[in-house]
Amino acid sequence: MIVPKKSLGQNFLRDENVARNILEGLSLHQDDLLLEIGAGTGALTNHLFGNVEQLLVAEIDPRAVDVLRERFGGNLNILQQDILEVNPRSLAETYGRPLRVVGNIPYYITSEILFWMIDNRAAFKDAVLMMQADVGRRLVANRRTKEYGILSVVTQCYCDVEILFKVSRNSFYPVPKVDSIVVRLRMRQSVPDHDEKLFRAVVRGTFGKRRKTLMNGLRFMGFQEEQLRSTGVNLKRRPEELSVEDFLELVQKLGDLEKVLPQRTQRRHRVHREEEDSL
Repeated sequence: MIVPKKSLGQNFLRDENVARNILEGLSLHQDDLLLEIGAGTGALTNHLFGNVEQLLVAEIDPRAVDVLRERFGGNLNILQQDILEVNPRSLAETYGRPLRVVGNIPYYITSEILFWMIDNRAAFKDAVLMMQADVGRRLVANRRTKEYGILSVVTQCYCDVEILFKVSRNSFYPVPKVDSIVVRLRMRQSVPDHDEKLFRAVVRGTFGKRRKTLMNGLRFMGFQEEQLRSTGVNLKRRPEELSVEDFLELVQKLGDLEKVLPQRTQRRHRVHREEEDSL
């Protein structure tokens, strides 16, 4: 056993029952193209290996890579790099099929991994991911609840999400301060046509003024009050009251509005990694 690195967010799974339950949740087929995120020393890999023709594992820690090579030999395709630098579209094209994803993902980059998948969703079929419990609950949260926010709206727009089971913190070494949860995400085959950049910007911008009205959030983004009123949208509502469909309708209205504006504000479309880290 290698010593886990806090800087890499390493908490190694040590409960075989959890690994078996994840395998069961995947319902694998032999011809699946499976990508494991953060294989570590292979606790989950051991249950995946041999169940699919093509198993790829992404692992950035060279110490763990050495353990994986010693344990599984040359039959395991290891991508020794940051998962966020992996090009899933290229992999799907190379192997001629969409990726299925599994992993015990590092808590500190959970949001980034989710957005990485959403941004490349054409390359993915689904994912079964173990993550911090409170993040998992946000993925499936309903509107008008405390957990409902940016991550809820964006994820539910592009994925069908369900919680599979909870995982005790005692299933890991070292023991983290929080419990985990295993979530399945299925990429939606059909999403209403919309301006994705504007959608993200509006969701972030309005929830950035949580418990404030939509009018307050959109004005802060650079929209003018008179122009907003011309959309006919009830802007006295708060963002946590809106469903995904409501946000899509709002974005459509704002998109039509922007056709008469001289230019989009840079603030509205700038994507900050630090914002997504804080989701």
